[in-house]
Amino acid sequence: MTPPRNTSGTQEVPQKAPHEAPTAAGETVAGETAAGETAAGETAAGETAVGGVDDERLRRWRMVLGPDGAESTGRPLTGRDTAMDGALTALYGGGKKPGGRTGAGRSGGLGASAPAVARWLGDIRTYFPASVVQVMQRDAIDRLGLSGLLLEPEMLEAVEPDVHLVGTLLSLHKAMPETTRETARAVVRKVVEDLERRLATRTRATLTGALDRSAATGRPRPQDIDWGRTVRANLKHYLPEHRTVVPERLIGYGRSARSVKKDVILCIDQSGSMAASLVHAAVFGAVLASMRTLTTRLVVFDTAVADLTDQLDDPVDVLFGTRLGGGTDINRALAYCQSRITRPADTVVVLISDLYEGGIRDEMLGRAAAMTASGVRFVTLLALSDEGAPAYDREHAAALGALGTPAFACTPDLFPEVMAAALERRPLPVPDTA
Repeated sequence: MTPPRNTSGTQEVPQKAPHEAPTAAGETVAGETAAGETAAGETAAGETAVGGVDDERLRRWRMVLGPDGAESTGRPLTGRDTAMDGALTALYGGGKKPGGRTGAGRSGGLGASAPAVARWLGDIRTYFPASVVQVMQRDAIDRLGLSGLLLEPEMLEAVEPDVHLVGTLLSLHKAMPETTRETARAVVRKVVEDLERRLATRTRATLTGALDRSAATGRPRPQDIDWGRTVRANLKHYLPEHRTVVPERLIGYGRSARSVKKDVILCIDQSGSMAASLVHAAVFGAVLASMRTLTTRLVVFDTAVADLTDQLDDPVDVLFGTRLGGGTDINRALAYCQSRITRPADTVVVLISDLYEGGIRDEMLGRAAAMTASGVRFVTLLALSDEGAPAYDREHAAALGALGTPAFACTPDLFPEVMAAALERRPLPVPDTA
């Protein structure tokens, strides 16, 4: 949460400037336009305008401190800066907090009016880069309790779609009126399509290579020889006098493209804290399901289990088939997944959960151990998002690690490598921060 603006009238520099809170990409809000260019105080070539460096610093501090900083900085705002300051003050200026509690400082000004909030959303999209807009939207929803306004179509048309907004919409979709649902689906579809463009091609390429290598043959055609593995397998036949390796054994890539080689089960916790992970998992599930050499099953759970495999051709349908929130019974979900395994040695089970178990702990760990012992490659991801490691049950994570299945947070960009390693039964690329 962004702290309130300084109202003391001093010019002491705080460690964290309030208006820099939305700058997830490292930009300084007060100095950026919607296109990421330097605002009125600087020229396009980076040279300071007539006011000089000191004037630009005062301008920025005035934006940071808010209206109460006008006297201490001696720097009034004009034009575009005034509009930017108004948008920031509406959110970070204090006023009523969720539940009707009043904070210090000026009134925030957003209130609970859908038209007013929609206008504000339009303003911030005009004045700030998309990465900043997304953070400010999340702050508005969290600080001012505006989730309910997302049920109104004009609000959804004004927002900047992102993964976190999708999570909020999924938590509300059961309460949405018919007039809002199509708009909500359009917002979700835009985010899903953006993720597919970013992730699908690389995922297919990475996993296709992994599947070919996992189906290696000892009698390859010349074009199918895996030279790296062939050289490693024949190092004992190295002839120093000729400085060469005699390849007595050839290893090649398998090319049985029409046969199913591996089974993948994605088992996803749909508690509220896992919203971003659920969105990414639905996209990856659809990508995996599109590969003929894999059979993919997607299971979501809270205290009940839902198999959404038949909806994998459309990730949007998958997402609207979930219900965020509620309890967590990992044991029941693993029991269902275990019952669907027919080829343990060729199966990868990916559990995506923060491991806060509401079911029977010992049975949960026992099922993970049994699957691993049967030959299943069991992978535990604490999160599948760009947010890093979430809060999670460390005791359960350690217990799974003791079974040889380390639990770690995974970014969407790392997920293809994790899956490739799991399919090839190589060590998983666990991040150092896990």
